[in-house]
Amino acid sequence: LFSTDRIIAMSFPSSGKQSFYRNPIEEVARFLDTKHADHYKVYNLCSEKGYDPKYFHYRVERIFIDDHNVPALQDMLKFTASVREWMSQDEKNIIAIHCKGGKGR
Repeated sequence: LFSTDRIIAMSFPSSGKQSFYRNPIEEVARFLDTKHADHYKVYNLCSEKGYDPKYFHYRVERIFIDDHNVPALQDMLKFTASVREWMSQDEKNIIAIHCKGGKGR
């Protein structure tokens, strides 16, 4: 069982014009590198778009879930297994999870 102080829910880390009203990807990366250096993994649940995983030191995993839909059971099992493995590697490890707006999926 994991406590919520190890889970960050956020909106899509964006660049360009979208970064004016969504999380600027550089700011998200800076926050995670400052507060959780080498101990975070980002889960992108947005099937519509992605970004360069280099911002997060290639610790990004995508689970393709369409907006306003539930995930396939296989995808949910893959996600939970990945989270469980990552969290069990170190008690300092956290996950940052997002979809597009930060609350739909």
